[in-house]
Amino acid sequence: MAPIDSDDNRTAGEGEELRAGRRKAARYVVPVAVMGVAAATIGLVPALADSGDPDLPKVTAEQLIEKIAKSDVQQMSGTVRINTDLGLPDLGGLESGLMSGMSAGPGAGGDGEGSAADPSAKLTELVSGSHTLRVAVDGPDRQKLSLLENAAEYSLIHNGDDVWGYDSKSNEVYHSTTSGSDGRPEKDVPEKDVPATPKDFADQALKAVDDTTSVTVGGTAQVAGRDAYRLVVEPKQDGSTVGAITVAVDAETGTPLKFTLTPASGGAAVVDVGFTKVSFAKPDASTFDFTPPEGAKVTEGDESAKAPEHGRPAEGGLAEGLDGLEVVGEGWNAIATFDTGARGGLPTASPDGDLGALGGFLGSFGDQVKGDFGSGTVFKTRLVNALITDDGKVYAGAVTKDELVKAADAAR
Repeated sequence: MAPIDSDDNRTAGEGEELRAGRRKAARYVVPVAVMGVAAATIGLVPALADSGDPDLPKVTAEQLIEKIAKSDVQQMSGTVRINTDLGLPDLGGLESGLMSGMSAGPGAGGDGEGSAADPSAKLTELVSGSHTLRVAVDGPDRQKLSLLENAAEYSLIHNGDDVWGYDSKSNEVYHSTTSGSDGRPEKDVPEKDVPATPKDFADQALKAVDDTTSVTVGGTAQVAGRDAYRLVVEPKQDGSTVGAITVAVDAETGTPLKFTLTPASGGAAVVDVGFTKVSFAKPDASTFDFTPPEGAKVTEGDESAKAPEHGRPAEGGLAEGLDGLEVVGEGWNAIATFDTGARGGLPTASPDGDLGALGGFLGSFGDQVKGDFGSGTVFKTRLVNALITDDGKVYAGAVTKDELVKAADAAR
């Protein structure tokens, strides 16, 4: 692995392979859909819980990355806390209405025939707010993730060929299998589309390591009672809204225990993802047992697939514009761009006046900008910014407003 910097405490990815990986990982850094305000994305970041810096043997960044890559923990369980604060404006519940209007299934707030226990909709709740998860893993065929809510719980269980989702609040069950009749994975079986543990986040972040990135070892910490090293990943480029990513790596097993991402603007973490309790002992086999409760509504995966897919904009909506999605720019300054096909930017008029009011309301949260591309509106969060031009094009990424305008000008 070639070093990024002359300092042997810095390291880079492996050429084109990591560049390709970075592009693939862009969906976690750059949003692929924007509606009104800003894009929804998963930022990552906390201040690492530190109860004294343990005295550990010195390692280089390259050695620490290799330690993560070689980590092969097959059994573990614990509690994970996720806090996400993108700094979105308070829309008084309007954002929920916008998203439910784009969505076509009850798992995402619609009135179709899907299930409230469908993981494709339920796990997207992790992209905002504070959540507590319980996780358990016993090899590749047994995993359980439980999202603890107020007086309720959602569990996603993979046990052998079966995948179960159970929402105690609605008493609904979602069931699917890990393979279809032809032996290939079913499209509705969740494949960790939403990262939920520090390792999920760390794996994606390390794919972004290339020559635009500085990687160093930033000392040691204690997380969930475990000694850990701090791996610090920072953009070298100007124009990124990402300040730094810090991964606390278990000194014994190489397992990421905590993942943090701080914005370039400073202040509190955008998201805090870390274990508060962790054990590497084999979970009890009964942890992965599941039988639908009496009276629960059970939806099979093939039935859900016949209904409009949860979380997907209705036909003729924004999704059609995503077919032409491109990623422009390099490294941390990568920007997702697509043409919605809409003209006139935000809605300004309608027969009943509602769309006009909506457009004006949303516009009040954005900055009006002009350039060689024309004019448009930039919506900002603490991490992700999005430019919607008056001719219907969208540019979004973890970059500054000026970078978005430059991208729009260059595409003119």
